[in-house]
Amino acid sequence: MDIVDQILSCPLLLEYPPVLLDIGASGEIHAKWKPIAKYSICIAFDADDREIGFAVNESKGYRKLYVFNSLVSDRALDEVDFFLTKSPYCSSILEPDHTSLNNWNFGNLFEVNQVTRLKTVLLSDVLQKIGVKKIDWFKTDSQGTDLRLFASLGEEVINKILVAEFEPGIIDGYKGEDKLHMLMKFLDTLPFWMSDIKICGTQRISQNSIQQRFSNYYGAQLLSMPFRTSPGWAEVSYFNTFGAAAYCLDVRDYLLGWVFALIEGQYGFTLDIALQGIERFGEPAFEDLAECSTKLVFYNP
Repeated sequence: MDIVDQILSCPLLLEYPPVLLDIGASGEIHAKWKPIAKYSICIAFDADDREIGFAVNESKGYRKLYVFNSLVSDRALDEVDFFLTKSPYCSSILEPDHTSLNNWNFGNLFEVNQVTRLKTVLLSDVLQKIGVKKIDWFKTDSQGTDLRLFASLGEEVINKILVAEFEPGIIDGYKGEDKLHMLMKFLDTLPFWMSDIKICGTQRISQNSIQQRFSNYYGAQLLSMPFRTSPGWAEVSYFNTFGAAAYCLDVRDYLLGWVFALIEGQYGFTLDIALQGIERFGEPAFEDLAECSTKLVFYNP
């Protein structure tokens, strides 16, 4: 049994297992969660039922899995318009900003095939309904509403989240969307630090230029051609600081935070968490984790 299994098999975490939340779970539930899936409660949402079948078929390894084929909103609304796009991965509660998107190679993926009315759910209502009081790892790719969904949880829940992942836009992909700079400004006011960011993008070539100079076949191939891309969106991860402001976190959270930092390859931070755990709680387990962290840092410079 490795160190992760040892921690997640302890009585405290068996009684209060990790809670993982995935909004916009098209394609697959987060690959990073596979090492901890059998110990965890996973809550997954996706409003585009053209892709939601995966959650039941490919995620049976979780201790408990809740799949909601419904739209998550930051406000109490009975129904809202949902824009089903050419690519199901671009569907959103927000209308695509075609004026902006027409300047980019992937703009045609956002063409709206259908506007449907969907019922919405509030995250807080879902958590209450299934009896979950906290979220440990929050992940969202909601196509433009990441920040407002995160903020809707309220300060008490947010401050106890250990890891938060987002996929905000940089360019104007949707009308009124939450963008990267807005997310960074909001997280700067909370006890979180940015642990990773990957800037993703596409080529700056207008749909008009593609239509004028390329055939339909070659136009479709442009998405995979190696000419220069420009920033369009980001994949960004934040960790709870486990610092002075983390008074609301307990032994269980520190143990789980150590596991999450290990999964993320943040070996230096595993040592910070272990040493803070020793100072705050005096638990022998943190001495063992500090020793393990020291070796990880030394052998993985």
